[in-house]
Amino acid sequence: MSNSENDRTASIGLFLGPVLFAIILMMPLPAGMTVEARRVLAATVLMSTWWLTQAIPIAATSLIPIVLFPLLGIQSPETVSSAYINTQVFLFLGGFIIALGIERWGLHQRIALHIVSVLGSSPRKVILGFMVATAFLSMWISNTASTLLMMPIAVALVISLQDALSSVDKEIACETSEESRIDRNGPFGPFGISLMLGIAWSSSIGGMTTLVGTVTNVQFVSLWEANFPDGPQISAGGWLAAFGPIGIVMILLTWGVLTFRMPTPGGASINRQFFADRLKLLGKPSRSEWLMFGVFFCTAILWSFRRPLEFGNVTLVGGWQSIVEWFVRDFLQADMEIYKKGAVHDSTVAIGMVVLTFILPGERSDSGQPQRLMDWPTARKLPWAILLLVGGGFAIAKAFDDTGLAVWVGEVFAGTVHGWPIWALVAAVSFMLTFLTEFSTNVVVISVMMPVLAAVSRQLDIDPRLIMLPAAASASCAFMLPIGTPPNAIVFSSGVLSMGDMARKGLLLNLVGVVLLTLATVFYLVPHLGLSTGGTPDWALLKEPPGSNAAPK
Repeated sequence: MSNSENDRTASIGLFLGPVLFAIILMMPLPAGMTVEARRVLAATVLMSTWWLTQAIPIAATSLIPIVLFPLLGIQSPETVSSAYINTQVFLFLGGFIIALGIERWGLHQRIALHIVSVLGSSPRKVILGFMVATAFLSMWISNTASTLLMMPIAVALVISLQDALSSVDKEIACETSEESRIDRNGPFGPFGISLMLGIAWSSSIGGMTTLVGTVTNVQFVSLWEANFPDGPQISAGGWLAAFGPIGIVMILLTWGVLTFRMPTPGGASINRQFFADRLKLLGKPSRSEWLMFGVFFCTAILWSFRRPLEFGNVTLVGGWQSIVEWFVRDFLQADMEIYKKGAVHDSTVAIGMVVLTFILPGERSDSGQPQRLMDWPTARKLPWAILLLVGGGFAIAKAFDDTGLAVWVGEVFAGTVHGWPIWALVAAVSFMLTFLTEFSTNVVVISVMMPVLAAVSRQLDIDPRLIMLPAAASASCAFMLPIGTPPNAIVFSSGVLSMGDMARKGLLLNLVGVVLLTLATVFYLVPHLGLSTGGTPDWALLKEPPGSNAAPK
């Protein structure tokens, strides 16, 4: 959109947000909804309107919960503020600083050129290659970590293409990220937008296909076992067999959505030999590049093998986290009760490696002064606005949970779909979970909605897996908004995307995902897993007396 159109949209949003906020606050209270939940809904609609129209800076909108939630009696200032600084935010912060270190020494351009020389010259093939690589990485490490690893490489690639277009014979300069912003309106702008979105979305899709790929899958299995202790157990191998084919189809459909009618950049020769020549111009890697690559590689390995990699009942590789916990428990004699979620986290790795970059020596400056791999002037280039955006998303998610708004949505849904055919029920569940996840973290959505859906399955007399499995997968399919999933927020920080870019194609992909999961459930999961469509299995019924261990914990 032009600047005038953006200004007009922002003006409309600035007015529309408070109007919708006031209307929701004054409307009659729906049955079963608490007053606090209605206030959360009103604040969420206000923030979503301003986020989508960019009525005020996105970071400023993200700070609204700190003001509104205490004033509206939703949460205390201490509670809402704590959402803005947690392990996930520190994970982002650490990943961003490592990415800045990669850019500082020009390593990102070298890696990008190597990738292109292997993948080929077609922009569409490059996008598919990045998507496949990101999805595969995300199957074994968190989608956040895989996005953090791939994004700086993709940014460097687009910058290299722009440099090539402006001057084919120009040597590639190792510039800072601020000086090397991608021109979204240039010939490679549409390619850059599609590439960024492809990385974010393929990381979410890849994580959906394995139990270890995303926290929501692990959370789902935990809740499944709590609600149905006598039901069929869900193994890592069984999950991959069920959702692996669905993920492959989803990757191809996503690639089609991103590259359909995408203009092909012209004006520069971008064949394999061209990039091989550019690599020669870069010369041999410096000591700083090698050290930064070591940090990058070690971070990826530590993220990948923190927890055991399992296939079915077979442990392929043991996780190093257990060694740390053994040391804490047996050598330090520490109380393991404080480590309910583990002695280390992905953020532990990220921040630890960041501290290391401030210690390791880099190349001397032009004046001969010693330098470290990372310095504070470089670290200050962090995308603070994105960190605030993520914090705002966590604040909304916690408010959804604390006020019972998510539960109310689930109960209303159960009453609405009673008597629907299976395909319509699955589609409705997938639709609800997909769009609910856009405004709340998927872990919270899974935690709140799975017990509700377990109860719904009993009320509707169906196999719980018919709605709970597509619901779990749908929690990884929020593609519209930066707050929908961490990968969305990370690629949004690249500065290449506008909110409109993500929302327009993301809405289409959300709907594609709903249709795919509906068809896959009815025509693939039902026969593959032997799902019953004619009544609730015995193992899914509540056992008497009430309060036994078969009841939801």
